[in-house]
Amino acid sequence: MPDRLLPLFPAHPGGRSPVTCEYRCGNACAHPEANESGNEYFGDVVKDISRRRVFQAGAVMAAAAGGFAALSTGTAAAAPLPKPRPSRPVPGTDFDPVPPNKLDQVSVPGGYAQRVVVRWGDPVVPGAPKFDFTKQTAAAQAKQFGYNNDFVGLIPQDPLGWSNLLVVNHEYTTEVHMFPADQYDPANPTEEQVRIAWAAHGLSVLLTRRDPVRGGLEVVPSRYGRRITLDTVFEVRGPAAGSKFLRTSADPSGRKVRGTQNNCSGGVTPWGTVLSGEENFDQYFANADKVTEPVAAARLKRYTVGTGASTRKWERFDKRWDVAQEPNEPNRFGWVVEIDPNDPNSTPVKHTALGRFKHEAANIKITADGHVAVYSGDDSRFEYIYKFVSKGKYKPGRSAHARRHNSALLDEGTLYVARFTGDSPAPEVDGTGKLPADGQFDGTGEWIPLVSGDKSFVDGFTAEEVYVFTRQAADKVAATKMDRPEDIEPNPVNGRIYAALTNNTDRGAAGKAGVDEVNPRNGNKNGHVLEWEEDRGDAASTRFSWRLLLVCGDPEAADTYFGGFPKDQVSPISCPDNVAFDRHGNLWVATDGNALGANDGLFSVPVTGPERGHVKQFLSVPVGAETCGPVVTDDLVLVAVQHPGENAASSANPTSHWPDGGTAQPRPAIVSVWKTGRFGRPGRIGER
Repeated sequence: MPDRLLPLFPAHPGGRSPVTCEYRCGNACAHPEANESGNEYFGDVVKDISRRRVFQAGAVMAAAAGGFAALSTGTAAAAPLPKPRPSRPVPGTDFDPVPPNKLDQVSVPGGYAQRVVVRWGDPVVPGAPKFDFTKQTAAAQAKQFGYNNDFVGLIPQDPLGWSNLLVVNHEYTTEVHMFPADQYDPANPTEEQVRIAWAAHGLSVLLTRRDPVRGGLEVVPSRYGRRITLDTVFEVRGPAAGSKFLRTSADPSGRKVRGTQNNCSGGVTPWGTVLSGEENFDQYFANADKVTEPVAAARLKRYTVGTGASTRKWERFDKRWDVAQEPNEPNRFGWVVEIDPNDPNSTPVKHTALGRFKHEAANIKITADGHVAVYSGDDSRFEYIYKFVSKGKYKPGRSAHARRHNSALLDEGTLYVARFTGDSPAPEVDGTGKLPADGQFDGTGEWIPLVSGDKSFVDGFTAEEVYVFTRQAADKVAATKMDRPEDIEPNPVNGRIYAALTNNTDRGAAGKAGVDEVNPRNGNKNGHVLEWEEDRGDAASTRFSWRLLLVCGDPEAADTYFGGFPKDQVSPISCPDNVAFDRHGNLWVATDGNALGANDGLFSVPVTGPERGHVKQFLSVPVGAETCGPVVTDDLVLVAVQHPGENAASSANPTSHWPDGGTAQPRPAIVSVWKTGRFGRPGRIGER
């Protein structure tokens, strides 16, 4: 029976449940890392020559010696930041922090209210039936809000932002929780159950409006309501469209793909569309071990495409999930996709110029001369951070013409991968998390070009191969192996880029990559937050300077760091995942897999001034859930509560009854939070 599955799942080294590990990423942490490349890491290189000596030539030496500030300002090494207490809190962060807890609810600060906006099974498309947990159908789910909501984006429909299109990713399905335990057999799912799961993936688009009196966000029926699922047809665009590696029996052209899956985080573009990253697509496929041709087998292995039967058994009902029958089908996933919520009839796109890997997200910064830069992380242990810079220039505006023009920019440009260099001697980065003598983990970096148009910069790889097998191309140029790079976003106020590195408990293990200054802890179970500044503040630059803003974990532990802020005044934070910014430039961090024994949450962090690094927990999510999204405006916070109650083996004995309460089954949902202001009207977030 389903509730006997739990002991069979390998234990996860962090805070996630075994069920989450199985259904979200195919137990990735229980398997060997996909990256077996012999990239040098900091500890190896300094056995013969220090990193700083490598950079002794010219201006690069000045950058390396100057730490974070050097590339942008030419000043001397960055000094530890002064930490006198300010006279008043930083705007946007003035609230009483929520204490760590294990409550089955969304907990918010005093003086704040909350309301569920939409939950799994709620209507999205006009005519959608009422949700019934015991009597689901694929036809109903295709019109209803999907499962396991992740990214949340708001696209204003009026100058004041009272009306917005709400766009939400549906990352993955957990079938043992989606159906009554006596209806679902994991070893023998029915075809209808499989089709329900296909319909529960993808994205949802809804029209919403803010309530100026009661606060919060509410769904409004409209023509914009749309579900994108694993049956939706996508157009493949960019340099790999039509590639021999993307052709299948169902699509001999290699230009049309059915569906999108494992859509994790994403981003709203300046032109009003949404980019969504296809992440752990590999787990859905079966029988990769039956591909014996050495080159093809190595490519499948590098992307950890499933061997034997898959967890969900989809291959029984459609051969596209059987790699033995359709060896190119996995190559049709792992892209950044773009949808236009303002046009319900538009065909969504897969952009091949941005490379293929486990994209956590894709977020944009406009370069100094008007090109589009897109940042994305490959969310696996020892994987890489990437940047794409368009060949063409951005056209301001959100008209239909501007949307078409700017979308096309993502089809031609240069794809880069990041290499990070620390500025401290190797003995000072010993894996314990102890700060180097200069008081910071910091250094410089470079963007290594991989491909541009039809020109490959990687020896032994054609341009086509770089786009489709990007991981292997990045291996070849010795990019820096990171600790699960997830969401990456530019700060709209200070212009710097921030990346969440969730964790990597294998860092420094026998036979695995050791520590370097940008990944400074062995057995990194709590993760860290990286901050960098492009040379001259220009996203088109190929050089940057960096430092760690947060080294997460228990503030009482010696291996944590909070931007230099006093550790006895911060909230504990573990496993940073999604990031966002408010209009003041404060960083907001959502967590996934809290390894400190409490529920996940959302945290605010000032990034400049005396309170830089002052982490404060704004909310926590229910039992077994992860915090996703988020969106932070002046008067509204949105979070996606993903997989509540997923620490139970099945739906037979739920550990959470959120959001409906009582004895109800848990349902992933979007929550809006606002401050209760004067006269019952909403106040401003983070202001007294």
